[in-house]
Formats: sequence, structure tokens, C-alpha cells
Amino acid sequence: MNLLARRLPHRLLILADIAVAMLLALASTTDRPGLNVNTVSALVCSLPMAVRRIWPGPAYCGALLASPLVLVLQVNQIMLAAMVALTLYLVSATQPVRRSAIAFVLGLLVTGSALLMSLIGVPRHANGWPDPFFMVGTAWLVVGASWSLGTTARTRREFAAREVRRQAEKAAVDERLRIVRELHDVLAHSMSMITVKAGVAAKVLDKHPAEGRKALQAIEEIGRSSLVEMRQFLGALRSPDGAPENAPLPGLADLPSLADRAAEAGVQVDLSVSGTVPDSMGLPVYRIVQEAVTNVVRHAAPAHCRASVSAADGILKISVIDDGPGQRVLPRQTGGHGLTGIRERAMMYGGSFDAGPLPGGGFAVHASWEIP
Repeated sequence: MNLLARRLPHRLLILADIAVAMLLALASTTDRPGLNVNTVSALVCSLPMAVRRIWPGPAYCGALLASPLVLVLQVNQIMLAAMVALTLYLVSATQPVRRSAIAFVLGLLVTGSALLMSLIGVPRHANGWPDPFFMVGTAWLVVGASWSLGTTARTRREFAAREVRRQAEKAAVDERLRIVRELHDVLAHSMSMITVKAGVAAKVLDKHPAEGRKALQAIEEIGRSSLVEMRQFLGALRSPDGAPENAPLPGLADLPSLADRAAEAGVQVDLSVSGTVPDSMGLPVYRIVQEAVTNVVRHAAPAHCRASVSAADGILKISVIDDGPGQRVLPRQTGGHGLTGIRERAMMYGGSFDAGPLPGGGFAVHASWEIP
């Protein structure tokens, strides 16, 4: 079964063609056994079959040109039909449709004409054998089946090649989207925090220098942490196995520091984590909470929000609910990339995503998926 499942080596297939060509030549001269002119001529006529995998087109042309010689030598007509059919298979399997169709028509014309000419003057038996229509029809059936099989093989090979290209293009698009999501989450969060702190520093620096210096120190810390995170992410991209080179990428353990930075920007975050969340889910959970909290800072500060992460009954649930004005740029609207990124992360795991304003004010973001 393993031998049949694998494609045989090219050299072994060539040796098999040579063996088949010799068997066809010997079988067509059984009525004149031994090494004689007819046997040698039959072997020469079978050369196209032996080299069909090396030169498919020339081998097929050779098979068609050898047809008159087969008739002159009065070799068995089975050899003619078999040789044309076997060489035509590789032509139809390797050549474009137009050339393959031309080769098929030529094969029908040559085999039909050769067989009809070979039957001229042959006495027919009482039962009507040999019947020219039966002989030509059988030969055409063999040639047509060979061409159909070769065309099917070429079509399947082209489809497989297109599928490979499609998968490669899809993988490239997915990787590009993943990189865009990561960079967006890092930059959007850090720039939002820096903008808020810079505004605070500009307002209080003259009257309250201590508060201004504190805001500037926060900007420095946010910038440094963002640079470290980007270095980790870029290092993971450069690594052959996709693993970070130095420190690990952010996860559940970094959520408290995320809440502290949001508090400095005017958003109080009540964080709760329950259940056992797999380590592999740490980064997407962190990014979703990070983006949701960043949206609160950007659109609703000062505000208060509840961020919860729970894993129970094989379901991972994430929710971030704030008490701000409740106006956001939804994924279906232009310009909103943060919520779109959350939705894409949830959909990557076959989960669900929902975001929108609450009736009593505020905004809610929910994402969930099954834990693999």
C-alpha cells in the first residue's frame, strides 16, 4: 500500500516504459519468433514508448510516424493502438489544452487510417471478422480513454498547484494581518497613554511642577515598555520558530500593570480573572483587554470599567464594560481598527464578538471562544 501511495521515482518509471516497449514489440511478432528483421523493426518502432517520459511530444510524433512502418512490416495492430495511446497519455498530461486536443485529433486520424489500410485485402471470415468498424472503433476508444485520463491528470495537477498557491497567499495575508494587529495594539495603547499624560503635563507643569514631572516620568515609562514590547514582537518574527528571543510576550500576568497605566490616564479598572486560562491564550486575552481599555481611555476618560476574564466549562470569556458616554467607532464603520482587531482575534479561534453601547450609558465589549 505504501508503494502505491507514493509516486514512483522517475528513473524507475522510465525503466518500466522500456520494459513495456520491449514486451509490446515481442508480443506483436509472436508468429515469427526469434531474432529477425521483423523483431528488430518492431523494437525500433517501440522506441517512442521507451522515451515517452523523457520527450513526451517527440515520442508521440515518433509513434505517429512509425505507424506506416508498422503496416509495412505487418506487425500486430495492437502494438500501433497501444503505442499511440500510451504516448498520447503523457502528451495530454503535460501539454496545454490546445496542443493536447490537436494531438488527440491526429491520433484518431492516424490510427483510424492505418487500421483501415491494414484491413484492405484481408479476407473476412464467415462470422464477419475482422470487422473494420469494430477495429477502428476499439482503437479510437483506447486512444480517447488515454487522452481523457491524461487530461484529467493534468487538470488535477493544475488544481493542486492553484490550491497550494491559494494557501500560500492566504497564509501571507493572515501573517500580515497578525503583524498589523500586534503593531496596532502596541502603538495604539502606548500613544493613547502618552497623549493623555502629555496633556496632563502641559496643564499642570507650570502651577504644579511635581505633578508635571510625574506625568513626564509616566510618559517615559510607557515609551520604554512599548519599545521593549515591540523588540520582543520583532524578535519573535525574526526567530525561525516564532518564539521571542529574550523576554516572553505579554500575558495574563501583565494585566495588573495594564490596569495601573489606565488608572494613571484617568480610567479605574476593576480586574478579575477566574479559572485556568491556557498559557497559549495569554497573549490574545491580553491584547483584547488592552485594546478595550485603550478605547475607554481614548473615548471615555475619566471613567470606570470592569474587565473580567473567566475560563469555565471549556469556554473562555472576556468582557470589558465601562460607564463612559458609550460612543465608539464600531468595526462596521470607517476608521475603527481597535474593535476590528478584537473581532479578528476572537474569530481566529472560532469564537464570537459583540460590542456596543449600553442602554443606561457606557460601552461593553464581549469576546468568547472554546478553549482547545
